[in-house]
Amino acid sequence: MFPEYDIIVVGAGHAGCEAAAAAANLGSKVLLITMNMQTIAQMSCNPAMGGIAKGQIIREIDAMGGYSGIITDHSMLQFRMLNRSKGPAMWSPRAQSDRMMFAGKWRQMLEQTPNVDFYQDTVTGLLIKEGRVTGIVSGLGHEIMSKAVVLTNGTFLNGVIHIGEKQLGGGRMAEKAATGITEQLVGLGFESQRLKTGTPPRIDGRSLDYSKMEEQKGDDEIVGFSFVDIPKMKPEQQRSCWITYTNQEVHDILKTGFEKSPMFQGRIKGTGPRYCPSIEDKINRFAERERHQLFVEPEGFNTVEIYVNGFSSSLPEEVQLQALKLVPGFENCKMFRPGYAIEYDFFPPTQLKFSLETKLIQNLFFAGQINGTTGYEEAACQGLMAGINAHQKVKELEPVVLKRSEAYIGVLIDDLINKGTDEPYRMFTSRAEFRTLLRQDNADIRLTPLSYRLGLASQERMDRVQAKTDAVNKVKEILGNISLEPGEINQFLESIPSAPLINKQKVLQLLLRPNIGLQEMQNSVARLKVALVEFDNETLEQVEILTKYDSYIEKEKELVAKMSQLEDLIIPDSFNYTKLVSLSNEARQKFTKIKPRTLGQASRISGVNPSDVQILMVFMGR
Repeated sequence: MFPEYDIIVVGAGHAGCEAAAAAANLGSKVLLITMNMQTIAQMSCNPAMGGIAKGQIIREIDAMGGYSGIITDHSMLQFRMLNRSKGPAMWSPRAQSDRMMFAGKWRQMLEQTPNVDFYQDTVTGLLIKEGRVTGIVSGLGHEIMSKAVVLTNGTFLNGVIHIGEKQLGGGRMAEKAATGITEQLVGLGFESQRLKTGTPPRIDGRSLDYSKMEEQKGDDEIVGFSFVDIPKMKPEQQRSCWITYTNQEVHDILKTGFEKSPMFQGRIKGTGPRYCPSIEDKINRFAERERHQLFVEPEGFNTVEIYVNGFSSSLPEEVQLQALKLVPGFENCKMFRPGYAIEYDFFPPTQLKFSLETKLIQNLFFAGQINGTTGYEEAACQGLMAGINAHQKVKELEPVVLKRSEAYIGVLIDDLINKGTDEPYRMFTSRAEFRTLLRQDNADIRLTPLSYRLGLASQERMDRVQAKTDAVNKVKEILGNISLEPGEINQFLESIPSAPLINKQKVLQLLLRPNIGLQEMQNSVARLKVALVEFDNETLEQVEILTKYDSYIEKEKELVAKMSQLEDLIIPDSFNYTKLVSLSNEARQKFTKIKPRTLGQASRISGVNPSDVQILMVFMGR
């Protein structure tokens, strides 16, 4: 019934979709198998993409030839560039998405991708022969053969849904859990643990009083995520989000449900996300706070359903509704469905190679929440890299590994494999030590050349990157040759305000002033406006960033060069750490378990001290 595939991708969430697209676009024959064809790329929780550090990841996925950025641009309700008041390393794009449009566009793009086949069924086990995966076993009893398998099971592995004292087996509300895979992998020697996540109630927007809330509009300029030209919505077409707050009365009602809370009564064993706690967790942990912010977010253009961001809960349904009715603007709210918590299996990611292939079973790859991450963006980038590397493996090519200095994707995977995680992992800009280099605006310059060499990025994409680089260099040359007289610029400087010039000065020197923007200066100085008339805002912004932050960028490049020396020092696979009695016990155990590939990786393993690395260097003859 089925041919043999190069790669089978199990699960069609954000990780699975990116994995299938990447492997297929590289030329592998792919089967995407999912329990429900109607929920491909479902936004199970918040209908939004991007945000702090997550927006950088989506732009990196796009630069690598993935689909998430394109689909987000096609389906956005609202766009905002977060952290504009801070330096450009912190700028992070975020879009509120139309949930149905997002999933529909993903399915459409996958169906238009050659080499992708679809099948609706559960996967209950893997076919393994001599330490190598050779296919999957489906719920209907099919044995489907493949050269590699990518598991992207999300929250479905032995998933249990909690609403108050009620427990339901499921990976998402109204969708059954997946069983069999965890048990088989544990039997093969894998370590498995439990995590927890949750989602808030969904509300009928017609029952809300928005006059009691603060309006949160989108940006006047919609930059978007993809580096290719996609017709975007006009700023005036954006849907507003709204902000309201809990209060002490809300907290008091929520506390009445604590005795039936699965979290406080010990029925939930898994650890929940530290940075996205449930509302009951917030009022318990931060008892001194009188209110908590809630974001009231539309689910789509053509629905009245509202997502209450910040009110994730597993309390009894009646307690959730009673408490919501005390929130300003929610007095008459009607609930579509309650919030709930979900507990599921994951496999500590220290059991993976940097390619996301498992160490125990060849050609078996893990991506997404199965690795202990949380968030669509974190899952999608893992799916992209797992799809690329599954293709590379079956074609007997070298794995593709992004360094910490190359991408947030590299930071994420490096963190997971070296440090593991005992709570749902979420990306932040603070996790990246080279974030001045890893900006959202230069993701295409950083990653598209690699993607082009692999065969993912098109010639058109590569040409755009080259044109962007050429334009930036040309503008820098122009500005380096223009000196402005005091009479040309002082009126503008006084309007900012900034100290007026006494003598003429190069434009590039003026740009070093923190409160001067190139676009504003161009609009105020006639000679500058003429000189830069052919260049777009993106190019001018890039030149401004590179000029203002040149010294910081150079410092980070120096640090990268120093770090790369350690990355070049390969540790032999046969290295016996147990013989190094001068190592700390923890370092010896971690090195033996993780088997670091380089001294650089060894230095980043949690619990390893600089002295442990120095001891390793001595024994390696360094």
